Amino acid sequence: MGQCSPIIVRSAPWRCGQQECRSLGFRLMTYPPPYQYSGGVSDKSKVVAGILQIVLGGFGVGRFYIGDTKTGVLQLVVTLVTCGIGSLWGFIDGILILINGGVDAQGRPLRD
Repeated sequence: MGQCSPIIVRSAPWRCGQQECRSLGFRLMTYPPPYQYSGGVSDKSKVVAGILQIVLGGFGVGRFYIGDTKTGVLQLVVTLVTCGIGSLWGFIDGILILINGGVDAQGRPLRD
């Protein structure tokens, strides 16, 4: 079953969570992870994405491969600013992609 992640909105209709944050006057709305409402499996492989991220993770290549350009650029900038030490983030990210999988830019789970 899907888990809901909380976000705060100021709209009248309630969805999924239907909790209210009384101190702020906002209702707490939750939404399911993207892979639950988008159909199909990605054409991108989690093995390829993980290996690219382990080998070239400092440059965000694995993230660019799956279409996550925002995180890819951020990994590249962190690696350049920290003179290469930030590439550890890409290495760990590659291992996590191999173990847990992930989603592509359209929210579809990566194929095995």
